[in-house]
Amino acid sequence: MSNDIKGKSTPMTMIQALRSAMDVMLERDNDVVVFGQDVGYFGGVFRCTEGLQKKYGKSRVFDAPISESGIVGVAVGMGAYGLRPVIEIQFADYIYPAYDQIVSEAARLRFRSAGDFTAPLTIRTPCGGGIYGGQTHSQSPEAVFTHVCGLRTVMPSNPYDAKGLLIASIENNDPVIFLEPKRIYNGPFNGHHDQPVVPWSKHPMGDVPEGYYTVPLESASVFREGKDLTVLTYGTMVWVSEAAAAESGVDAEIIDLRSIWPLDLPTILASVKKTGRCVVVHEATRTSGFGAELTALVQEHCFYHLEAPIERVTGWDTPYPHAQEWDYFPGPARVAAAFTRAMEK
Repeated sequence: MSNDIKGKSTPMTMIQALRSAMDVMLERDNDVVVFGQDVGYFGGVFRCTEGLQKKYGKSRVFDAPISESGIVGVAVGMGAYGLRPVIEIQFADYIYPAYDQIVSEAARLRFRSAGDFTAPLTIRTPCGGGIYGGQTHSQSPEAVFTHVCGLRTVMPSNPYDAKGLLIASIENNDPVIFLEPKRIYNGPFNGHHDQPVVPWSKHPMGDVPEGYYTVPLESASVFREGKDLTVLTYGTMVWVSEAAAAESGVDAEIIDLRSIWPLDLPTILASVKKTGRCVVVHEATRTSGFGAELTALVQEHCFYHLEAPIERVTGWDTPYPHAQEWDYFPGPARVAAAFTRAMEK
């Protein structure tokens, strides 16, 4: 964490923390611009940019046409000319029309120009399920970006990290895919959809400094210390894993990756070597999900420390269903069952 923290702390939702990050950077750096579908006058579909256009004007915060490839393409050009665009793709499910611009242009610009140009753009996009969004508003596409050289992929699990990581992303000279789990915009979610929502104002991680600070990219955090097994996870599943640990009685050490790629491998390896067991949890589909990469890395580096096979708990290899949302969502019961299997072997 950066020591350059200014201003008092105040309770914030993740939405408010993200808005605060953009507010801070718009004020600090005149090269920062924010744009995307409905982010200006309307303030974004989730209100993450509410009030920013009124404060900074239509040349700094503005609406874009419904053209994801156009939004990213314009941002790449802005970055090459010295600006730092922060763009919003309204839902991660809609990012695919911009995939060629992200992969072939943004991710390659530094390499193909031998460092003469960079693409310092941040692509914010809400991801994940748990809100009855169905197949076209619930996807978790992080794995398709971690496969691409030249991109950074980030997913916070709480307001404090969200603000610090977003500021660090905006300041970074590489393109960053900044995925925001929308199910935890307003409070931590433990996977029990039939229980009352706990607001961020009642959780310590909802206490966010009002001023500038950063959470370094490529840094994981030990979210919960434990001795029985290591959980590698990120986003909403951090909270589901915490609930699973409490309900199963397994003393799980939960590693919140935060920066999915590049990865904080030393923190991961230190935990697995300590516990000797590993469970990987993510909401995205199982096959070729990022959990497969995590499993391979742990196997390569910790083979002689493992006491049991690595377990994976993920979404299913189907479109995200609307009617059967909670059968798809990797809830605490499924995660706890994996903990039990890992401990029994």
